[in-house]
Amino acid sequence: MITPEDISRINELGRKQKAGTLTEEELAEQAKLRRLYIDTIKGHVKTHCDAQQTANHAHGCSCGCDHKH
Repeated sequence: MITPEDISRINELGRKQKAGTLTEEELAEQAKLRRLYIDTIKGHVKTHCDAQQTANHAHGCSCGCDHKH
């Protein structure tokens, strides 16, 4: 899970990168935080899509569906 502090740090590292003052350690930290951010967003999207699919098939069908969704 990503925290507001993680997002602030991503932004801070982004500013340092733009300024050209990012160290190798900070570059690695930036990559790790970006991956965490992306994985968190992907998890949220998957959860949302799974919930939508479940809601659409609430009648117990296995979708060769006779009822309208």
